[in-house]
Amino acid sequence: MGEIEGTYRALQTPGARLGAHPAEGVSTLEPGQAPSARMARTAARAQEKCFPLRVKLLDNSVETFDIEPKRDGQVLLTQVWRRLNLIECDYFGLEFQHVPSYWIWLEPMKPISRQVRRPKNTMLRLAVKFFPPDPGQLQEEYTRYLFALQLKRDLLEERLTCTDTTAALLASHLLQSEIGDYEETLDREHLKVNRYLPHQERCLEKILEFHRKHTGQTPAESDFQVLEVARKLEMYGIRFHKASDREGAKINLAVSHMGVLVFQCTTKINTFNWSRVRKLSFKRKRFLIKLYPEVHGPYQDTLEFLLGSRDECKNFWKICVEYHTFFRLFDQPKPKAKAVLFSRGSSFRYSGRTQKQLADYVKDGVMKRTPYERRHSRTRTSGRTLTADLPKQSISFTEGMRSSGFPSSTHAFFYSFPNSPVAPPCRPDVKDSSASLTETQAPHAEMPAAERSSEAVEGPDGRQAPSSGPPALQPCQGLSVDSPQPSPSTRKSPLSLSPVFQVTLGPAERGSSPLLSPVLSDAGGTRMDEEEEPKHKCTGADEAYFIAKEILATERTYLKDLEVITVWFRSAVVKEDAMPADLMTLLFSNIDPIYEFHRGFLREVEQRLALWEGPSGAHATGGHQRIGDILLRNMRQLKQFTGCFQRHDEVLTELEKATKRCKKLETVYKEFELQKVCYLPLNTFLLKPIQRLVHYRLLLRRLCGHYPPGHRDHADCRDALKVITEVTSALQHSLVRLENLQKLMELQRDLVGIENLIAPGREFIREGCLHKLTRKGLQQRMFFLFSDMLLYTSRGVSGPSHFRIRGLLPLRGMLVEESESEWSVPHSFTIYAAQKTIVVAASTRREKEKWMRDLNSAIEAAKGSGDGALALPGSTVCTPPRRPSDEVSLEQESEEDARGAQGSSEGPYQHRANTTVHVCWYRNTSVSRADHSAAVENQLSGYLLRKFKNSNGWQKLWVVFTNFCLFFYKTHQDDYPLASLPLLGYSVSTPREADGIHKEHVFKLQFKSHVYFFRAESKYTFGRWMEVIERASSSPGKAGSPKEEA
Repeated sequence: MGEIEGTYRALQTPGARLGAHPAEGVSTLEPGQAPSARMARTAARAQEKCFPLRVKLLDNSVETFDIEPKRDGQVLLTQVWRRLNLIECDYFGLEFQHVPSYWIWLEPMKPISRQVRRPKNTMLRLAVKFFPPDPGQLQEEYTRYLFALQLKRDLLEERLTCTDTTAALLASHLLQSEIGDYEETLDREHLKVNRYLPHQERCLEKILEFHRKHTGQTPAESDFQVLEVARKLEMYGIRFHKASDREGAKINLAVSHMGVLVFQCTTKINTFNWSRVRKLSFKRKRFLIKLYPEVHGPYQDTLEFLLGSRDECKNFWKICVEYHTFFRLFDQPKPKAKAVLFSRGSSFRYSGRTQKQLADYVKDGVMKRTPYERRHSRTRTSGRTLTADLPKQSISFTEGMRSSGFPSSTHAFFYSFPNSPVAPPCRPDVKDSSASLTETQAPHAEMPAAERSSEAVEGPDGRQAPSSGPPALQPCQGLSVDSPQPSPSTRKSPLSLSPVFQVTLGPAERGSSPLLSPVLSDAGGTRMDEEEEPKHKCTGADEAYFIAKEILATERTYLKDLEVITVWFRSAVVKEDAMPADLMTLLFSNIDPIYEFHRGFLREVEQRLALWEGPSGAHATGGHQRIGDILLRNMRQLKQFTGCFQRHDEVLTELEKATKRCKKLETVYKEFELQKVCYLPLNTFLLKPIQRLVHYRLLLRRLCGHYPPGHRDHADCRDALKVITEVTSALQHSLVRLENLQKLMELQRDLVGIENLIAPGREFIREGCLHKLTRKGLQQRMFFLFSDMLLYTSRGVSGPSHFRIRGLLPLRGMLVEESESEWSVPHSFTIYAAQKTIVVAASTRREKEKWMRDLNSAIEAAKGSGDGALALPGSTVCTPPRRPSDEVSLEQESEEDARGAQGSSEGPYQHRANTTVHVCWYRNTSVSRADHSAAVENQLSGYLLRKFKNSNGWQKLWVVFTNFCLFFYKTHQDDYPLASLPLLGYSVSTPREADGIHKEHVFKLQFKSHVYFFRAESKYTFGRWMEVIERASSSPGKAGSPKEEA
């Protein structure tokens, strides 16, 4: 990270409360001796020097503080924090107006008299100084309440610009927080007296409409929803500083957690991430940003902006220094030594705690939480309020959320997503300008109380009654009337959440950056305490029953995957008229018959399982405790679709060609991939039909292995296995070719600097992270091994979603040797190519063995290819100006950095960070072609209970495991996941005694400090989850001993 000019003050003592009064000295009076009259007069004169300073709080009340003007600003800040009993005080500051529309932050280390010209006549005001990218990082309910008040102020002052619909939604949540549940007469009276929006009259009806849907929402929940909506807006936390560029064009500068932002009016036109910035400085009115040489792209090395005056320029520079220190540094660096004779530059430094230090301080519980009062809240009893009507800080926010299904986001990975007020494929009217990565919120959370009660009714014991059945899906604009609709078993009630929650699945969001290890919230799902345990409907230990349940669960997921193409993607292309008619016919004539077949198959399996689980009298003869007859009949029918399966190769190829030819289709394709329903790359869903056949074969083998030869269901299962084995054998070559083609297409989009990666005969072998030895040491690189070449890349300058090609090495004539002893670098080996030699190091010995094995095998295969070897795409490699390979020092991001980087702006097309290429980069691991092939058989779905982090409660979630990743849903009917957890690098085991888990069928997932506990319903399902996760997380393509060495 480049150095940001300015100095920093080290904390005096760990955990010390900032701003504590310094010791005034040691008394020399004897015990019982009173101060003299002279000393009393001195004290009185000192008291006279103090004068009252007025501070306007966020609730618009005014407090007065007696402060001596020569005292530092920290003294006033400390008094404010103490009076408010504010624990997370470092997020806040005091600001005052220097000239109209020019606000300045009160500096803690500078005397008040040198900052405020006329203190007696100046009104300071409390304000949020640092806006975190995710409100879940705010650990105190009181802090979230103050943040909501800040956003209320920003709305009224037109700082938080947004559409009328979004503004009305924010105002409705603020209204719910302040006066409680909806009552039209009282609402209208309140809105006449109190203003939330500058043009409140034109949004009045929308505010009332939204407020009606918040019935039962507690003030704490309303605050959280205000933050959830606001954080996705482009103007969230933005404070403009007017400037102009070198050409004299008027612009606005701002700073956020991600870096320095440039706006034209209210449109963001550029973002200079902290990782790109080497130095920030100012000279008179000129504000200078010096970038790293490699990352300035089309810009010059140093960017210059002109502000209105030197004071404005210095003020903005100070804010940048503080933001950089607060969000980017884990600890405060040591202050610079003072110059002996001369000093250059400003002595300003950030004097508070960093965000990490503040989080650690709050977790340690140094400050005692006390109740606080909401000044505008009026007592209205609600069935979901935490206390009578005033929330207390001593009550955990996440605990309060659980009963309602609201997401806590305490660690930032259950984020808000829209629930459309109409049928699924229809888009909301308003789309927030900031995107978020794999960030979703429980769909149940935002439903009006009336709809929630119809979906799940809680009895006195807290258990939920089953729903009365969802209504039929409404047709949407853009969806063909004769196009397939979602199956009845997968339909669900349309939810009436505001359209402003539309968020695309990019970095968030998003987030907003690369997803490394999402942390599941302790809310957003059904809570089950120790007394509330799920009871199995089938008490027998018959493994066949649980295999049948696995068939049912995975079939539900598979049908949802098909709907991504047949319903959602069809709707997108029809609405925009983006796909040529011949391609439309080719695509849907092959996928629609398969979809219709599986809808019927799913209904049969559901009916059979319902009878299997029914009362014992219903199947006394055991006639319904079988599944083989259904499987045999449907496997025979499925054999008739072999022609459709074989044409999927053509469909995938033609779709790729069409996206290159037709810009409109390419745009629709990319935009659709960012939608929450498309939780995997779109072309991955085209592989699902053939992959499902392989899964059927695996499940039938399990059934045949379970049944003894004389069992009445054994013959049908054996015949069904024979049929599906014939089909999969005939399609095996097509599946391998399809998987390779899909992977090359995915990499073509992720890699910058190479064209025509998809070439006849080229096969993908392995991708993963290695460290390349340069003159500046080991540099992180992403390597891609193909059948004819080895590519290595670095993170692209256009953003974290792409990797830029740094080198291309042909396999012909390549030699690989171990080199640990030569370079003294653990797990290193040398690659000798025709024109270049590189030394690389793996993260573990096992990773090194995998790479060396695959490299040697690929080199031998390339030798045997003879003169017909593939032509390397060297001419298509984009060659930027040549620089030494070690010129750029790539910054290693921690998980917190990566989540913070989710707010980075990369334009509308942001990557999905749970793809293997991005997970390998952050987990320092690799994945081979064999791993991808094995993952096809290791797909699983079903309900699991996840243990809450800080209590004994368990949360029921529908979990889908595919593509080395766990996807979490509230129920199997949901159209998109709440969150995702890539499992590459995770270890799976049973809990130890120290974990304090005393339940059956519990497994533990762990990656570094991230630990999750999940509980299955039976021994069989527990074993299956352990099996598939272990195969995925440990990477099946092993080399050598399974024991991993550090």
